[in-house]
Amino acid sequence: MENHTNIGRRGFLATLREAIWVCLAATAFAWAANALSSRGLILTRNYFPSAAEPGATATHVQPTPGKTIETNAVPVPADAQVAARLASKGLKVATAAEAEKLFRDPKFAQGLIIFLDARDDDHYEAGHIPGAYQFDHYHAPRFVPTVLPACSIAEQVLVYCTGGECEDSEFAAITLRDMGVKADKLVVYAGGFKEWEASALPVETGARNSGNLRKAKP
Repeated sequence: MENHTNIGRRGFLATLREAIWVCLAATAFAWAANALSSRGLILTRNYFPSAAEPGATATHVQPTPGKTIETNAVPVPADAQVAARLASKGLKVATAAEAEKLFRDPKFAQGLIIFLDARDDDHYEAGHIPGAYQFDHYHAPRFVPTVLPACSIAEQVLVYCTGGECEDSEFAAITLRDMGVKADKLVVYAGGFKEWEASALPVETGARNSGNLRKAKP
């Protein structure tokens, strides 16, 4: 009976050691995968900060005797955040007034200023800035033969999408830059088509230069 007990105990200990080694190996693999992945978690980052006002940027201030500690900085406007993000990627930003000015510039009719619509077929055909080329970066090879020659001639290339939360104009501009379009030509109209339409500016439907103009939606 004692021999059977010792054998059982040794078997249990062997199984326990094996389980511990498996756990350690799995943990090491998980840490290595997280470190190598571009989407890995930053282990020193607090992913669940304490509640704060939306849009406010938390700041850490060392306490000073006799002074009130402020825990939140002044909220940064959404437009300024977008401009800062684009600038960090080497992209210039155009306001609504600047986009309209480029549209009315005589160079626009000469092809020295071009507009690129980064939305898909349905959105583009339903309404776009008159004369704008379509450049859906998700299907870039389809548009490259038309768009790249136009970009090579142009002095300025304004890229837009829907606006607001839409980032397709940003990705389209980066795609073009990677294809060899000079960065100093590229300008992103962050307000996008929604802002253009809300400003009651001309809207073209159908294909580029179809001549089908409609009144902007109120």
